[in-house]
Amino acid sequence: MSRPDYSSVIARKGEIVKKSTGIDFLKYDRSPITFDYDMMMSEAGYSIDDTIRIQNGTNVGNTPLVECRNITRLVRMISEPGCGARIFIKDEAANPSGSFKDRRASLSVFHAKKMGYKGVITATSGNYGAAVASQANKYGLKCIVVQEVFDSRGVGQPEILEKGRACEAYGAEVHQMSVGPELFYYFLLLLEETGYFNTSLYTPFSVAGIETLGYEIANEIHELCGRFPDVVLVTHAGGGNVTGTSRGLAKAGAKDTQVIAVSVDLRGLHMASNGDFNRKSFTTGHTGFGIPFAIWPDRSDVPRNSARSLRFMDRYILVSQGEVFYATEMLAQLEGLQRGPAGNTSLAAAIPIASRMTRESIVVVQETEYTGAGKHPYSQLTFARKNGIEVTRGNPSENVPGKRIVIPEHPRQMRVVDVDLKEIKKAYIKNTVSRNPGYELKDFDVKFIADDIKETEDFVRVALKGLEV
Repeated sequence: MSRPDYSSVIARKGEIVKKSTGIDFLKYDRSPITFDYDMMMSEAGYSIDDTIRIQNGTNVGNTPLVECRNITRLVRMISEPGCGARIFIKDEAANPSGSFKDRRASLSVFHAKKMGYKGVITATSGNYGAAVASQANKYGLKCIVVQEVFDSRGVGQPEILEKGRACEAYGAEVHQMSVGPELFYYFLLLLEETGYFNTSLYTPFSVAGIETLGYEIANEIHELCGRFPDVVLVTHAGGGNVTGTSRGLAKAGAKDTQVIAVSVDLRGLHMASNGDFNRKSFTTGHTGFGIPFAIWPDRSDVPRNSARSLRFMDRYILVSQGEVFYATEMLAQLEGLQRGPAGNTSLAAAIPIASRMTRESIVVVQETEYTGAGKHPYSQLTFARKNGIEVTRGNPSENVPGKRIVIPEHPRQMRVVDVDLKEIKKAYIKNTVSRNPGYELKDFDVKFIADDIKETEDFVRVALKGLEV
C-alpha cells in the first residue's frame, strides 16, 4: 500500500497536530502575528505543584545540587583578587534516563495516558527520545522515536547513535533517517497512522515540565546560601530549556537572577545540511538551533511554539567545541563527575563568567547529562579527525567550525563570545514582518513583539521604521 505524498501530508499538518496533541492552537491567535501566549501556557492545565507531584510519581526531579568546590578554587587562582564566584551544578544526569529531558517528557506522557492515547511519538536526536521512552514505560504506553542520524554516505554521528541505543534499551521503536526534510514528513505520517500522542518538544506540556528545574535551583540555592543565585547558565538550542528554567525561577521568586543562554559556536555550519551534518561534534545546544529558533520560534513542529527564548534570556553567549571538551575533562578530573559533553556547554561558559564576578556571587550551571561511548570527547574527536577536521591544542579563539577544533592549554584561555542580542531581536522583527507580507501591524502586534523579545514598544517601532513598515 502506497503512502500519501509529501505535499499532502504537510498540508494536513495543522489537523494532524491538533489531533495528536489535543490542542487547538488557532484559538490563541489574535492576528497572523499575535497570539495569547499566557493563555496557551495556562491552559496546559498543570500548576507547578501539579507538575512536582506528577514528576515525583515517576522519580523525575529533585536532582542533586553540587557545589563545584575544586573548580571554584581553580577559577579563583586565575582571577583578579576578590573575584571568582561560587559555581554550582544541578546534576540532571540523576534523572531516570540521564538528562533534564525527563522533566520535559514527564507531563507530556502523563497527559497522553490521562487522555487515553495508546502510545507516544517524538522526533529528536536522542536524549529526549530516551526520556519519552522511559516515561512511557512507567505508564504502560508504546513509544516511537524518529531520529535524523545519517548523512548521504550512510555514516552516523556517534552521539546520535549512542542516544539511539539508549532509546532502544528503553524498548522504543526507533526509526533512523538521513538528514533532510523527510524527517518531519515521516513524523507526521506516523502520528496520523498510529493515532499516538505527539510529545513535541515545543508544546506547553513540555515547557511546563522544565519549570521545576528552575524552581528547584532557586529554592535550593536560597535554602543553602540565604539568597537566590546571581546567574543561571542555560544551554540553548530550541529554546525550551531557557524558557522553562526561567519561568521556574520566576515562580520561585528569583526574578532578579540573570539568565544567560549558552550555545556551542557552530556558526557557518547548517544544522540540516548533508555536507555539514557530520562536521559538527555537537548535535544539540549549538548555534545551528539556538539562533534560528531565537529569530523564528514558530519554525517548530507545532503551530505556536511554547519555547520562546528571547522572552526570557538576559544575555546570549557562545563557547567553542574545544572549550566544552576541556570543561568536560575538568569536571571529571577535578570533581569526579563524568558527564556528557553537550551538558557541559554551560560549564565551559561558567569558568570565564565566574572569574569576573566577586567571590560572594553565585553561579549555577543548570544541567548535566549522562555520558556514554558515543558521547565521550574521545569518540567525538576521533570522529572529527576522520572527517578531515584538525584537532589541536592552543588558543580556542582559533577554532573554526567544521575545520578546526582547538582545545585550550590553560583555563585562562577559556572565554565567551557575546551574541549581539539587539541584532538578534531585529532579525526576529524582520523575520516576523517578511513572513506576513501585506499585513498591516496593529498596536497590539507591536506589544506582542515587544513582549516576545523582552524589549520596549519603542524599540520595536524604531526597528519597524528601519524596515519601512
